[in-house]
Amino acid sequence: MSEDEEDRYEIKTGGQRDRQIIAPQNDPFARKGDELKKVAGLSDTTRRRQSRILQKAYTGADGAASKKNEVKDTVDAYNLFGVVLPAYNMDYLAKIYEMSAPHYAAVKAKVANIAGLGFDFVESHATRRKLGEAKSEASKKRIRKQVSAIKEELYSWLDATNDEDTFSETLIKVWTDYEVTGNGYLEIGRKLSGEVGYIGHIPASSMRVRKVRDGYVQMIGDKAHFFRNFGDTETPDRVGNDPRPNEVIHIKKYSPTNGFYGVPDIIAAQQAIVGNEFAARFNLDYFENKAVPRYVIVIKGSNLSSASEANLLSFFETGLKGQNHRTLFVPLPADDADKKTSFEMKPVEAGTQDSSFVNYRRGNLSDILMAHRVPVSKVSMAENVSLAASRDADKNFKEQVCRPEQKMLEKKLAKVISEVTDVFNLKLNELSLTDEDTQSKIHERYLRFGALVPNEIRRDWGKEPLPDGDKSYVETSQEKAETTATAGATRTRDAARSANGTDSNGEGRNEQGAGRASS
Repeated sequence: MSEDEEDRYEIKTGGQRDRQIIAPQNDPFARKGDELKKVAGLSDTTRRRQSRILQKAYTGADGAASKKNEVKDTVDAYNLFGVVLPAYNMDYLAKIYEMSAPHYAAVKAKVANIAGLGFDFVESHATRRKLGEAKSEASKKRIRKQVSAIKEELYSWLDATNDEDTFSETLIKVWTDYEVTGNGYLEIGRKLSGEVGYIGHIPASSMRVRKVRDGYVQMIGDKAHFFRNFGDTETPDRVGNDPRPNEVIHIKKYSPTNGFYGVPDIIAAQQAIVGNEFAARFNLDYFENKAVPRYVIVIKGSNLSSASEANLLSFFETGLKGQNHRTLFVPLPADDADKKTSFEMKPVEAGTQDSSFVNYRRGNLSDILMAHRVPVSKVSMAENVSLAASRDADKNFKEQVCRPEQKMLEKKLAKVISEVTDVFNLKLNELSLTDEDTQSKIHERYLRFGALVPNEIRRDWGKEPLPDGDKSYVETSQEKAETTATAGATRTRDAARSANGTDSNGEGRNEQGAGRASS
């Protein structure tokens, strides 16, 4: 697409008047006119395109054009860079993540169980097939040694791709953006040789997708950058003069309402977020600005002097603060024959003051966690939830939420790993629902029945493979009998049968008090 064709495409689909209503004021891409001219990093081609768009915006016949001042304010960075306006304010989505405790906790729980449990490199199917086809133990041992060396090199390579963050930290940042804004961006930088040399994170709130889907544009402050799609090494810089723009893997949460950007889960519970904010504000205003006194002093049958009233008021306002068990002395006039003087303090608001909308906020919490599909046991103390129900919820959370998302992320990362080696696949560690004792029993059972080989079990525990660990375990006759007896629970039945048997089965018993039977 030529520059003129791209300009026409931008002008036809600009929709600037609608965009002015939708675009947030703090959106860096919403800059117009003179502010847009201050953006650094733009190439001469981009500057010329900006001038042409300004000239084409309000032109007439035979070179006649509008000269009103608002012309230069009709072009913003969305038109200039050819990027698409998100359906939702990315900055606001990022802010409510820190403003809503349930939303914050749910995002943290998903990030920790999807991208925060670490990762491992597992042998690919091609590697396993090659090991199985090895004709001798010597060749298999040689292949094992080469595979172990490649695995060590992979870990070293990942550590070297980012001096500031580990690979796990980068994944956590990308996935946090993915859950908060619906979009995560993984930046890939290449060496002069074309090999991957940098893997990092780009904040999602500063990234925009190009309309023609040939890349992305980031704007922070007065600086704009262009990024290619991962694997594209030919597309030139559409913004500046970078001869080798970095590449980006865009991970988005699919929504049928938007084809360019993802939509986060919290959008489905946005009313609950707003409701919690107003309820919290109402309670704060109540506790800060209420005008209800704690006590009312009632004096009957007499009037206090001005000095006594001042002393009494001063005592309650300042004299009681920070001092317990103070003694109050109130001088009262003597009783008359017709009236009796009395002093009384009546509490007005002595009960415990609870916050309002407790049930409403509890319902909002349920809506937020429902939108995220996170069980309440993962974010707070569950009320009236049994241990069995909690375990069942954790199982559903792992199988229906965490593992599908992990597979999607592993597929995205496989594009990067495949450029380095095809010996291993990157696998994210899964949420464990069993303790070590139970898991060891499972492994032992699979090992005895030949469903697993020792090296597969060692790989699950992060151990190095054994030279002879690819052979199925062969049970001895005694171990086989033990397995059969345990699986059929025959020993339990034998013990119960023996305990319930009559005296005729075996030796007789002595009468009570006669001691043991003689042998």
